[in-house]
Amino acid sequence: MFFFYTTEGMILFFVLVLPAFLFVLYAQSKVKSTYNKFSKVKSRRGYRGAEVARELLNKAGLSDVSVEQTGGQLSDHYDPIKKAVRLSSDIYNGSSIAALGIAAHETGHALQHAHGYFPLNIRNMVFPAANLGSRAGVPLFIIGFIFNTGFLMDIGIAIFFFAVLFQIITLPVEFNASSRAVAVLESGGYLEREELGGAKKVLRAAAMTYVAATAMALAHLIRLLILRGRD
Repeated sequence: MFFFYTTEGMILFFVLVLPAFLFVLYAQSKVKSTYNKFSKVKSRRGYRGAEVARELLNKAGLSDVSVEQTGGQLSDHYDPIKKAVRLSSDIYNGSSIAALGIAAHETGHALQHAHGYFPLNIRNMVFPAANLGSRAGVPLFIIGFIFNTGFLMDIGIAIFFFAVLFQIITLPVEFNASSRAVAVLESGGYLEREELGGAKKVLRAAAMTYVAATAMALAHLIRLLILRGRD
């Protein structure tokens, strides 16, 4: 982006954006290394990820929520529109500590949806605007910056704000799903007590990626606000 090459733009980049970017890289590396470590540790009771997800959903009376296998690695997610817990093949078929932790976490999102968990409802409402903001906010700001059009810069900042808000709201949603996962893995006897520590490490590493993404979004927003204020 061209305003990186102005003196002010470069200073803002190195002070705000670069540390956040390095945090993102660290978080991504941490989640991969932690997952790789505990994906090799088989759970003693031998449950598969798909079995855990299905049992937890059935116990919660959510037989209408499907458990499906999806492609990719660490592509696991809950689809609130299709009401489906989608697990990557390693998680769906795996019986490792990592597989059970992730399967329970995604099931936690289904439970949040069923129980009307407020932060999740807000996140779902914000998502369309956040998606637009993440795609168009910065480009609109750049166009306004090039042509010295304050209105376009303000519109860019305004819609990018929703992308930042989405990231912030995502934090309690993810932390809560992980807390639910650990609780049900222990209470349901899917993991033994000494195995829970490994599952917690996997989920904490995954949560760090959301914290890093939030830091990155905030850094971009602050940079845009500073550039706009000094225009």
